[in-house]
Amino acid sequence: MRYRQLGDSQLEVSEICLGTMTFGQQNSEAEGHAQLDRALDYGVNFIDTAEMYSIPPRNETYGATERIIGNWLAKSGKRDRIILASKVVGQADWLPHIRDGKACLNRANIEQAIDGSLRRLQTDYLDLYQVHWPDRQTNFFGKLGYQYPAESPPASLEETLSALGGLVKAGKVRYIGVSNETPWGVMEYLRLSDKFGLPRIVSIQNPYNLLNRSYEIGLAEISHREQIPLLAYSPLGFGVLSGKYLDHKPEKARLSLFDSYKRYSTVNGVAATREYVELARKYGLSPAQMALAFVNNRPFVGANIIGATNLEQLQENLKSIELVLPEQLLDEIEAIQQRYPNPCP
Repeated sequence: MRYRQLGDSQLEVSEICLGTMTFGQQNSEAEGHAQLDRALDYGVNFIDTAEMYSIPPRNETYGATERIIGNWLAKSGKRDRIILASKVVGQADWLPHIRDGKACLNRANIEQAIDGSLRRLQTDYLDLYQVHWPDRQTNFFGKLGYQYPAESPPASLEETLSALGGLVKAGKVRYIGVSNETPWGVMEYLRLSDKFGLPRIVSIQNPYNLLNRSYEIGLAEISHREQIPLLAYSPLGFGVLSGKYLDHKPEKARLSLFDSYKRYSTVNGVAATREYVELARKYGLSPAQMALAFVNNRPFVGANIIGATNLEQLQENLKSIELVLPEQLLDEIEAIQQRYPNPCP
């Protein structure tokens, strides 16, 4: 395993982070604990979760992932060996089971959310606490184009950042980050930090994979110049880039179980995936490992958030850290990207 400093924080995180959103729905508690054990054995020290998990979100499984991780922490006694990250939901009137559908990023919601996460995780603090998505209407969650909003957000970025700063001051959170954020949003957080002497964000958790490289357009330069690395989620595009969905839908796979996850199944997305899979096989590589290795070695990536539903998948994904892609293969990846530029926003 390799490790990187997360921004200007004191956190040294493994370049592969274990994503856990399947714990409590696709994976049982025992399976989740087995994944945590296997990841730590491989050198992973970075665990990412969220109050909303497991996925897809519903009342019966709200907070289930955090509870499973909390039980593992209590049983294993390994809290001091991991860097633990979670997230607070943004405006979520479409999630009536979270704070009666009134969740947003004001102070009251953030304080209620962190206390719930700490209780479920059975810990006194989080190493990284992230805003899961913005309150304001903007282009995230598969929206490539910006739509001019008709309404103002329920909480300003200043109030959100001030509330997060209060958590840092209280010792409940060590560092803060954002997720599903835009270039304007990141720069506004930085401006407000400088203006009011509030904590600076140390990470950006956004989607990034061979089918969606939109991060490179505006945010990659911010990562470089402001030293705020990407925590890349969906590096396999919901598993699509493994190639397993090209000609059929395997039983118990996410896209077989949950029809709503269609972001990476566009016509051009399927065509591009087929070319990436063929390219990997041409070089004698696992398509999943090639896709993950591409993300692992991008200069603006601080950690690659992998997920799995069984230990075999997890082991294959973990071993991607050992793979360095040759220049000729990278050139061929760029050629595919030119033919199918960001087919899945």
